[in-house]
Amino acid sequence: MASLGSVGRNSHKFERPPFNTSSSSSSSAPTNSSLKSNGGGGGGGGGGAQGQQHTARPKGPTSNSRRSITPTSRTRALPVDYDPESERVRVAVRLRPRNADDPPDADYAECVEIQPELKRLKLRKNNWSSEAYRFDEVFTETSSQKRVYEAVAKPVVESVLEGYNGTVMAYGQTGTGKTYTLGRIGKEDPSERGMMVRSLEDILSSISATDSVEVSYLQLYMESIQDLLAPEKTNIPIVEDAKTGEVSVPGIEIIKIRNLDHFLQILQLGESNRHAANTKMNTESSRSHAILTVYIRRSANEKEETDASNRNHVPTVRKSKLLIVDLAGSERVNKSGSEGHLLEEAKFINLSLSSLGKCINALAENSPHIPIRDSKLTRLLRDSFGGSARTSLIITIGPSSRHHAETASTVMFGQRAMKVVNTVKLKEEFDYESLCKKLESQVDRLSAEIDRQQKLRENERGELNKLLDAFENSSAEAEKRFLAKSELLQKENARLASEMKEVLQELDMQKQQNKMLIDEVARLVTSVKNTKSLEDENARLESELKDVIKELQNQKDQNIIMHDEVKHMEMNSKHVKQQKQDNSAYQEVLAETTQMYEGKIADLMKQISDIQVSLEKNEVENSRYHKALVDTTKMYENRINELNQQFEEERARAGEIEEVNSTKELLKEYQNSVQVNAKKEINELQMKLQEMNQLQETTANELRLLSVEFKNLESEKATLENELHYVKQSLEKEEKRRKESEMELLNVMKGVPESEEDFEEKVSYMHEHLTKKFSSLQNPNNSNRTRETILSQRNTITKICEEVGLQKILSLLESGDLDVQIPAVKVVANLAAEDSNQEKIVNEGGLDALLMLVESSNNTTILRVASGAIANLAMNGTPMNQGLITNKGGAKLLASASSKTDDPQTLRMIAGAIANLCGNGKLHVILKEDGAIKALLRMTRLENTDVIAQVARGLANFAKCESRRFMQGHWRSRSLLMDDGALSWLVANLNTTSTSTRRHLELAICHLAQNEENGRDFISSGALKELIEISEGSAKEDIRNLAKKILRLSPLFRKELRSE
Repeated sequence: MASLGSVGRNSHKFERPPFNTSSSSSSSAPTNSSLKSNGGGGGGGGGGAQGQQHTARPKGPTSNSRRSITPTSRTRALPVDYDPESERVRVAVRLRPRNADDPPDADYAECVEIQPELKRLKLRKNNWSSEAYRFDEVFTETSSQKRVYEAVAKPVVESVLEGYNGTVMAYGQTGTGKTYTLGRIGKEDPSERGMMVRSLEDILSSISATDSVEVSYLQLYMESIQDLLAPEKTNIPIVEDAKTGEVSVPGIEIIKIRNLDHFLQILQLGESNRHAANTKMNTESSRSHAILTVYIRRSANEKEETDASNRNHVPTVRKSKLLIVDLAGSERVNKSGSEGHLLEEAKFINLSLSSLGKCINALAENSPHIPIRDSKLTRLLRDSFGGSARTSLIITIGPSSRHHAETASTVMFGQRAMKVVNTVKLKEEFDYESLCKKLESQVDRLSAEIDRQQKLRENERGELNKLLDAFENSSAEAEKRFLAKSELLQKENARLASEMKEVLQELDMQKQQNKMLIDEVARLVTSVKNTKSLEDENARLESELKDVIKELQNQKDQNIIMHDEVKHMEMNSKHVKQQKQDNSAYQEVLAETTQMYEGKIADLMKQISDIQVSLEKNEVENSRYHKALVDTTKMYENRINELNQQFEEERARAGEIEEVNSTKELLKEYQNSVQVNAKKEINELQMKLQEMNQLQETTANELRLLSVEFKNLESEKATLENELHYVKQSLEKEEKRRKESEMELLNVMKGVPESEEDFEEKVSYMHEHLTKKFSSLQNPNNSNRTRETILSQRNTITKICEEVGLQKILSLLESGDLDVQIPAVKVVANLAAEDSNQEKIVNEGGLDALLMLVESSNNTTILRVASGAIANLAMNGTPMNQGLITNKGGAKLLASASSKTDDPQTLRMIAGAIANLCGNGKLHVILKEDGAIKALLRMTRLENTDVIAQVARGLANFAKCESRRFMQGHWRSRSLLMDDGALSWLVANLNTTSTSTRRHLELAICHLAQNEENGRDFISSGALKELIEISEGSAKEDIRNLAKKILRLSPLFRKELRSE
């Protein structure tokens, strides 16, 4: 029987014709591919070469469409770099290495010369004549499976993942390695895997969770289509879609692929059901054409330009399929030795391959007639040659000159296939289901947003009303106070004025009296000078004068007192004037405050009007979305109602028949049940009589046994009383021993120092370590003494733990005596400072005991030491301990403990423990919900530098972990620190703290700025200006570079800086 390669063997040189085939269907099922038939419908009936009918195809060139047009699809323009060469059938040739079936060396001669660097193959006719052929790829006998796959099949697989159909096919003489190239499973050696396995491996690694991959596997055996995954399905027909013209094989098993191992199981199952036989040419020769079809459904996430009116973009779905075709090898009967059933199989194989060669020859020569109805193989591959698929063909040949004719035929088949040009199309469909879900989620989100905005508006109205009421009340009270104070001042002014008038009148009277006295004295002096006779009278007058002088002195003193009262009155008048001025200033401040509140009320009213406008816009958009949702819902409801009506009609028909049968069955069951129940009742009565007799006998026996047991119990009671007395004595002795051991333990614990440095507190950031090292370098003697002290304390604690045991020390934490609890918790805190002891403490229940102390104790020392122990257990290197602390409510207990005390050292320990927990990003939500962040900020009320340093470290740890999660894509929301006012606190304390604390504050601000959702808060709170100052004046170069990078990369910050 002649090989397929003998058809149309006229030239190996060709020019690729730039044409596109079109359909001209005279059957009931038109198609859109170039392999068109004008024969009957799409059934799977007759095959072979009987009744050949051909389809006319135009010779002129037509435009190549890049996407199939459906009622729900969109056409995309060709790209600028479009190359028709990419749509030509690409052909590669692979040379099989020599095997044991080839002739010995003396008779062995190679007829093929491979030149892979030139992509050329030379075929020798004899020693002096040869012909050269060029292919897209040329593989030697040493080429690996991976290289062959990447050059031949991988471009097609990538095209299929983009939404195009694709075909990978192997053609060649029997025994040249087609099945090895395509279908090798390679369980023992993965490097031997064929194109089927490697294609599925690439596809499964490239799809997302929403995409789906399904496969079917069939064989064409003696012109009969059989399902390799369901061998019972044979002679399956071929059907053509009347609308799209696509060829399908209904009824075949299509399996959804979960992973690569699942596909290997399916492929192995299909290979085991495929027909194979032993011939002279091949020990395991495939006797059927196998076609593996991979169906891929992917969402089209394209960022392409759309019309301005198409705001509601409908999501699209790309459906593509990949055909991997393992053709049976062509063979000559005189070489293969086929006879009987094998001969019949060879006839059908060569007949189908000959039909495929005729179709490819007609396509290559641009013939008006394409005989695709000659075979079911050509009908199944109508989309692969001249259709809309991207096709790669690999032809396999052998090196032996004994098969020169078959090799030449295979090479010519590949040369003709290279002339075939396909019209590659991209098929997209609108995904109405995902659109409906998206619209529903949008409606729900918008409804929730409207409800939230309404609640916010109501809350804002309530707050505004409260503010107005409070303002009115405060204004009324201020006005009342002002009026009352004015009345009092007026009364006081009137009283002071009347008193001043009375004082002035008294002063005038005293002045007149003084003048009269002075005149009288002058008159007396003149009378004394004039007459000596009046000396006696003068003496008398002198005595009277002395009295008058005394009275004048008294009057002078009174005048001085009155003068002081006048000054006091003047000061009172000045004070009254000052109060008047203060009252006028108060009235001005009151007027300005009133104007300010009126302005704020006007701004709030504007904001309310803007919110109402935005709500109206949202309502319009919601109504549009709701209308689309209602239309879609109505469409689905109509379909559901139609299906329900059909179901009810079918159920009504079946119900009438079932009622008659059920009544008959119920009647029979009732009769049988009556008979059975009567028999059962008789048997039950007989059983009850027998049971009564047995009960009488058993009760008599039990009475006898009970009397015997009573005697035994009395004897046991006496023995138990003796044993109980002995146990009480032993318990008393044990209690004495326990008390003695506790006393010894307390005596040993008293050896632990009682100062504030009783236990070690781990420091988790580098600055304190550097400070300690620097101080130790300056004072080596002090560092040696400190190290010796710490070593002696550790040795003492280790000795206590070894002598007493950790479990007994932890049990003392539950004691109600403070003298017992305080030494015990100090020992546990010192043990927790060592990493090697932390696991033992947690496993023995030490963490629970420490949390219990934090919750229940009000003693400052216990709170401080227990919090320090928890801080040691919550170091950044122990995420398991951190998770245990938060899961047991430790963060909430620490937050509540911070409100119990105002001791700075205790608050420093609590803040250090919370700061260590902030270094675990997985615990941020729990810390927020438990109030740990609020507690951190609340602890700064004392303005203690050590507490502020721990708070700054905690906020820096929190912001650093949150920014890392934001950069990795795990967090896309506003920072959890924003709601508690952490950013305002950071800005307020940035310039008022020490250098070491400032570094943590700067780091916290920089890490918060990396989250784009925090940008508005930075602008409104003034943190952006601080970030700019950090970028220019920070003492640390790495912090300056980080701040500059954030300002450079943030579009919001750049826009704000440009606007300023």
